[in-house]
Amino acid sequence: MRGLDERSEGLFSYVSCEARVPANHPLRAIRAIVDEALEVMSPAFEGLYSKIGRPSIPPEKLLRALLLQAFYSVRSERQLMEQLDYNLLFRWFVGLSMDAPVWDVTVFTKNRERLLAGDVAAKFLATVLGHVARNTSNRRSAIDGRTTRHPGYAVSLRVRKRIEEVFGWIKGAGLRKARHRGAARVGWMFTLTAAAYNLIRLPKLLAAA
Repeated sequence: MRGLDERSEGLFSYVSCEARVPANHPLRAIRAIVDEALEVMSPAFEGLYSKIGRPSIPPEKLLRALLLQAFYSVRSERQLMEQLDYNLLFRWFVGLSMDAPVWDVTVFTKNRERLLAGDVAAKFLATVLGHVARNTSNRRSAIDGRTTRHPGYAVSLRVRKRIEEVFGWIKGAGLRKARHRGAARVGWMFTLTAAAYNLIRLPKLLAAA
């Protein structure tokens, strides 16, 4: 029997963003690590905001959104807001409910500038690197046995490969051409993107541990 092409929509939805994301989606493991790191950084966030006035965009949501921009190479914050408006995976990762309004791009940018002033990217990277350092004991080298005859050369190749992998990923994540002006802003985004690279690696390191 042929199904009907119904155009009407229900007034209410009883399915959450959480239910829409597959249990084995890679972002689930990454979000758990991000949430743990953001909880550690909560005292640092407190010092960036006044006790009075209008509530800001929560810094935790702001950072999760910026990480998505790096993960999926979203070219601008305007496009990022568009994705947050209709992409359920993005809404779930950031922590927005199905019907939560998306922020104005200008408001988002101003709130991001506040995090830049607080050197949040460097603190976040340091927190994530702590996870990486605890889960590198079972790493294996891809260098074949012939290079072991020259220990110094073997070490050089391994280090060079790791460095090239990082910068190659960062270029692919949208920093081939800087989205911002000024050394401070570009440096901030580079640091945050480096943290995003480590977050991509962590689930594999944890699985191998």
